[in-house]
Amino acid sequence: MTLLTRWEPFREFSTMQDRMNRMNRLFRESYSPEGPEEALTTTNFAPPVDIYEDEHNIALKLEVPGIDEKDIDVRIEGNTLTVHGERKIEKEEKEENFRRIERQYGAFTRSFTLPSSVDPGEVSAHYDKGVLKINLAKKAEAKPKQIKVNVGSEKTLEAKAHGKAA
Repeated sequence: MTLLTRWEPFREFSTMQDRMNRMNRLFRESYSPEGPEEALTTTNFAPPVDIYEDEHNIALKLEVPGIDEKDIDVRIEGNTLTVHGERKIEKEEKEENFRRIERQYGAFTRSFTLPSSVDPGEVSAHYDKGVLKINLAKKAEAKPKQIKVNVGSEKTLEAKAHGKAA
């Protein structure tokens, strides 16, 4: 029996990128002055982000658990929103008991190009339970406007506009 599978070329690129990342990490571990354990845990990482948009706002939600709000910097320069932070390694007395460390530590920076519809003066950020929510309000002229549609003939509407009876 012949099995037909769908070829997805972008999956090949993703797999290749994962392999390159692993090779890069192994190379860094081998030549890190702190030793391989420290190099493994202090790599740069990018927290995942969800972006939502409605007619009034654009909202970003970044997952940054384990990071104090004082270690997060949110700023807008020009039309770029930049979020920078750092998850610090928790030094413990019994560090030799670790068998595996999968959480990533170190600094991160995420940058987003903002559309011209965002009002840079109307930005707020809220941090709760490891989630940073950034709310970007849209400018008034960028918000949709509802236009009332009048019913009737064009002559009747023109007459009403000029104050004449139809």
